[in-house]
Order: sequence, then C-alpha cells, then structure tokens
Amino acid sequence: MRLDILTLFPDMFSSFIKESILGRAIKRGLVDIRLTDIRSFARGPHRQTDDRPYGGGDGMVMKPGPIYRALASLERISEGSLVILLTPQGQPFNQAMAWELSRMDQLILICGRYEGVDERIRTGYVDREVSIGDYILSGGELGAMVVIDAVSRLVPGVLGGETSNLEDTFQDGLLEYPHYTRPRVFNGVEVPSVLLSGDHEKIRLWRRAESLRRTLNRRPDLLGKAELLKEDKALLAKLKSEG
Repeated sequence: MRLDILTLFPDMFSSFIKESILGRAIKRGLVDIRLTDIRSFARGPHRQTDDRPYGGGDGMVMKPGPIYRALASLERISEGSLVILLTPQGQPFNQAMAWELSRMDQLILICGRYEGVDERIRTGYVDREVSIGDYILSGGELGAMVVIDAVSRLVPGVLGGETSNLEDTFQDGLLEYPHYTRPRVFNGVEVPSVLLSGDHEKIRLWRRAESLRRTLNRRPDLLGKAELLKEDKALLAKLKSEG
C-alpha cells in the first residue's frame, strides 16, 4: 500500500514513520509512505500558503494553488487512489473505515491547517473528508497519523499473527477481552485460572463472556450495533442477570 501525505510540516512525521510496527512494515516493503511539502508548491518570494478569508473574519485559509499543484505532482499508481482531507467536518473514522481504506492501493492524505482549506479544493479535488473525533486540532497531521497507523496494521503481513487484527477491540463491534501475561501473581492478584487450564474451549468462552461484560459495562451503546450470535445473547443474558 502507498500512502502520500500532503503537509506543511513533513518533519512531524519523521519519527512516526521510522518506529515500531510501521517502521518495520516500510522496511519490508509492505507500506510505502511519501511526504510532500505543500509549501514547496507555493509561489512568490515568501512561499505563502495561506491568506485572509474573503468576507472577513479571524484566522487564515490555506490557498488552493499550492495544494492543487502538490496533488498534481503525485504519481497515481492506479484508479484505486483515494484523496482524503483530514477535517473535523468529515465522516467519523472507525474500524470499519480502516478496513475499507486498507484495501485501497493508494491513499492521499491532505493535512489542513489554520481555519481550513479553500472550499474549491474540498469540492473539486477531494474524494472523502475524514474526522478522527469531535474536537479541534491545530492541523490534520495528527489525524493523518491516526489513519495511517490504523490502516497500515491491517495490510496483510504487517502484523505478526494472522489473527492479531481480527481480535482487536471494535473488530466485531465489541470491546476486547482482558489480557494477562507473566508473572502468574502480581501484587497479590492472580491470573484467572481458566487461562491456565489448557482447555481451549473454556478459554474461548471466558474471553467471549469477558468481551461482552466489558462492552456492557463500558460501552453498552455498542451492543445494539454488534452482530451477536445466539451464544452471545445467552452469555449476555446471564451477565445481565448477575447484575
């Protein structure tokens, strides 16, 4: 998968793309990340990328020209390329969207700044607007990092275990079950005995029940949207009866 990032601050991504899982995926050729500095496509002696808004008001707006020229400079590797603008006005980003985007050949992420980008870029050259939450950041760079991290880990081969991303929180609409590792006893608290039993079916049922319990206690709103099996409904009824 190829990810192109259009930003005024490419240095913000330097450490991000070198570390941990993403860094290893890039070294292995599973993910290709390319940074494009929007400012290098600005004209004039001051390389100005923003200007005052027509109609007045506070703040500055990103000029359309530099963004347009930056987009035009990119190699489109297939018809599957998707141009995304990171903006609080966009469609909420979630795990389902991450899976959808992970199947694309190329994502082009535009990181807005200031009061936003000129509307003619939004309406003429952007395929989708995406938001990582109902709050305001200084720019789209952090949003782009969130999308890149969530999407890249779903690319085949990026994670070690074949089922690692299939058991994640939100993957089936539920929160993930609790995890334990060594030591067996930590500060007087012992690992649940079922996890030490070696009985795979009992472990599976325990994990499913704990996933349902955690979702019921922390995010009950998710249960109405989750695809629950008959077994899940029985477990959930039991949990509710226990109070």
